[in-house]
Amino acid sequence: MRTVTTDTITQAFIDYIGAETDERVRFVVTKLVEHIHDFARETNLTHDEWRKGLELLYAAGEISTPERNEFVLFSDVLGLSSIVDMINSPDTGTPSSVLGPFHVLGAPDLPVGGDMKRDNDGDLIVVGGTVTSTDGKPIEGAVLEIWQTADNGLYSGQDEDQPEYNLRARMTTGADGRYLFSTVRPAPYTVPEDGPVGELLRATGRHPWRPSHLHFIAVAEGYRQLVTEVFPSDDQYLDEDAVFGVREKLVMDYEERTRTDDLPDDLEIKDRIDGPYYKVDFDFVLAPLEA
Repeated sequence: MRTVTTDTITQAFIDYIGAETDERVRFVVTKLVEHIHDFARETNLTHDEWRKGLELLYAAGEISTPERNEFVLFSDVLGLSSIVDMINSPDTGTPSSVLGPFHVLGAPDLPVGGDMKRDNDGDLIVVGGTVTSTDGKPIEGAVLEIWQTADNGLYSGQDEDQPEYNLRARMTTGADGRYLFSTVRPAPYTVPEDGPVGELLRATGRHPWRPSHLHFIAVAEGYRQLVTEVFPSDDQYLDEDAVFGVREKLVMDYEERTRTDDLPDDLEIKDRIDGPYYKVDFDFVLAPLEA
């Protein structure tokens, strides 16, 4: 070890890994260190650059809260979250997309047809569809977690003027696999720029904008959990998402309407719609666990 060099240090680290180490842990850690060491050698990493990287990580820890995880945000803007999503998405079923840093556990239950918009400002949208298996059969008892930004581009938890769990809900499908809710049309927004992620974006000449979207987590017994988000086809940032979350199959149309007679009768606010709104249809297909 006293003769360790830039050429031998990587193998020295690998040789230090204990014999009882789990094989998957050994493999992942070995590859991580190989790539980190190769990165330092390839770039001739300076002390100042190395310290700056550590400072960014330290700052990410300082600014992170249960409502905002800066490490997740780093993973998102570097494209790592999307690579992991794509690697682990089955070929069948709805594609996954990034979880994002603003998911919060414990959202209240909302019945099928319930209203999530309440007194939030912004355009009304009615979102509905089915949750099915890959063979087209409806899935009863599928649980959808739904969350989104308000019209000002902020999530509850970010915005002190929003009540707790604003624009967040948990919905369970019936025998027909159907889900349905009304809400406010989410706005495009910027990822938080007041921390180390913002510093990275500015240093690399990148904008922080995300296209508007609705977040979903779909869980059903016997099926793979789906974490995804869906985007409107007319959003100006659809092809330049700061976190690389858009997938072609996750793009939906917002159809502007005035008539309500063809809306489902169990839509809670059907009789109270008195102006234009948008209808959004999107079906979720869950892959079986073995896929």
